[in-house]
Amino acid sequence: MADTDVEQGGERGYDPGPWWAGLGTWGAVALIVFGGLAAAWVFFRLPGTPQEPASGYYPAAKVIAIGLVIVGCTLLGRRRTRAAATEETNEPERA
Repeated sequence: MADTDVEQGGERGYDPGPWWAGLGTWGAVALIVFGGLAAAWVFFRLPGTPQEPASGYYPAAKVIAIGLVIVGCTLLGRRRTRAAATEETNEPERA
């Protein structure tokens, strides 16, 4: 096989990231609520609930955990931004 037969591009494929990456604060709150509703669905053994409750609680807990992490990261980011802005305004001007 000659080197000219193999075509290689310099560009790499686009990796969009995880499905929850662009949800934002309200999307994260919606995930937490959805996970809570799913856990309640399993708790009350409504139609479609798995025979083993642990296999129903596990996905609900994952969705809640992802929502909590997104909310926590968003709030910490806002807090850091606010702290940086107040430090910037409180610095004395040097001439």
